[in-house]
Amino acid sequence: MASSAQTPALDKPNPAEDWTVVLPRRGKQKRNFHKVIIHEQQKQEQLWTPADIETNPERESKLMQKIQTCIRKLESSSFWLKFLDQLQTPEVFDRFLKAVGSEGKMQMVIYGIGSIESYEPPRLQLSLAILIKKMFSWIGEVEVFDPVISLAESRVLTALGCSVLTVNEQGRRQALRPTMFFMPHCDAELYENLLEANWRHDLLSNMTLFGNSFDAYEQHVSECKILRLADSRKHILAIRQFVKELPIDSRKHVVAIRQYVKERSIDPFSDDLFRAFHGSSWHFFDIAPHSDLCDAKP
Repeated sequence: MASSAQTPALDKPNPAEDWTVVLPRRGKQKRNFHKVIIHEQQKQEQLWTPADIETNPERESKLMQKIQTCIRKLESSSFWLKFLDQLQTPEVFDRFLKAVGSEGKMQMVIYGIGSIESYEPPRLQLSLAILIKKMFSWIGEVEVFDPVISLAESRVLTALGCSVLTVNEQGRRQALRPTMFFMPHCDAELYENLLEANWRHDLLSNMTLFGNSFDAYEQHVSECKILRLADSRKHILAIRQFVKELPIDSRKHVVAIRQYVKERSIDPFSDDLFRAFHGSSWHFFDIAPHSDLCDAKP
């Protein structure tokens, strides 16, 4: 980012603002990125096409209606209001301001969304991403990938303004510009791949991550005391000292989830909202240029 450019002030949410459609970009996988040393077999990108290619207008229309209903339901919930309140606190909003910097926009990359046609939790996760995009104009293009996405889901996602990737990056996108990685309840391997591909202070500083709690991973490894488990989480464990983690499962969010359940007379143990977001946190990376990340690895 150019140091001479003036840092823009991020806007507060504007509920009335239309959500600009982001069309898929072509040839993105061919861009030459800065190199980060990783294992050869892990850095290979795989071309991807949906395994389920059966679709028709009726199927797509039905799915679109499900998602629009889900968005309205989430937007009217106490959970969303509490979530939005947290985003607008200085502790969180100022960190977004710093991450966006002079770029003015922060792209969103959604990994591991799952099947939005088959299950409600993935629809709720997508709905949350859509509402974040709708409320903050500084969120730029939205890209989505999960190998289980069907052709019908891909078309609906595109109609919603998202770009579905045609390459399985295996979570190895390098943050060459401000990027929000939206990854609730992804496998630990994806977080590891993401961190490994961005194991440089300038790349990590461009990242904001919404996903599983790194603190919870550290606690689990500490309790299990299994060397193999610690080795499979080595980047997650090593980055903890450079991360400010803000959980959404604070007391007020738990109260909001319970209120959502009460309003709909849903069993809290089977509530889709809880299953979609419990244990999720915001992760902000603050890496000084002189930080030695090599020494940080366990």
